[in-house]
Amino acid sequence: MSFAGRFAGRAAIITGGASGLGLAVAERILAEGGKVSIWDVNGGLEEALARLDGAHGVKVDVSDADAVAAAAAESAAALGRADVLVCSAGITGATAPVQDFPIESWMQVVGVNLNGLFYCNRAVIPYMLANGYGRIVNVASVAGKEGNPNASAYSATKAGVIGFTKSLGKELAGKGVIVNALTPATFESPILEQLPQSQVDYMRSKIPMGRLGEVHESAAMVCFMASEECSFTTASTFDTSGGRTTY
Repeated sequence: MSFAGRFAGRAAIITGGASGLGLAVAERILAEGGKVSIWDVNGGLEEALARLDGAHGVKVDVSDADAVAAAAAESAAALGRADVLVCSAGITGATAPVQDFPIESWMQVVGVNLNGLFYCNRAVIPYMLANGYGRIVNVASVAGKEGNPNASAYSATKAGVIGFTKSLGKELAGKGVIVNALTPATFESPILEQLPQSQVDYMRSKIPMGRLGEVHESAAMVCFMASEECSFTTASTFDTSGGRTTY
């Protein structure tokens, strides 16, 4: 389902936009009349831009604060403004108990999932405040609410995203900028390639609907959160979890 014109006149920056949820959100925003700049560090950016007719793209490592600031300036200039930020970039890290968890992997996950998300929010907020309007969607996870065993870094960073979003949403309330987090359960996405099948099976077993989510289901929720329709909910979380989380 599409809502023609819902993003008319709006410009969105989407991290992790070359695949998975980020790409699905970019497709919907373009289809609904918006302009899009996708950020990604992995291969596939050029292919995604070819698929997203008219989209702008930047290759950027979100764990590099200076690179993020430069990407924000480039995207805002290319789009003419920055109304929407969707932070979808993320990595899983190692699958291991804490006593065996590689420190290098821990630092990498924190660098991308938490520090990187902070850098992106920090860099884009001034453009939104200048126009008195903004929608920020920070993609967290059900793991940030419940914790997944053998995924301590991922769970910890996603809990951090939720806390950060609640803090930021309160800071910006009344300034025209709304900030919320998405907390999905596991859905079909290239990020699953970073995990052993046993971990995917465990996460599926925790979902009462008995299946993984589909990317379009979370993309639909993100696009509501990123639109003008989301006007009186901020500093909050929206679940797409198949019944796994109920708070």
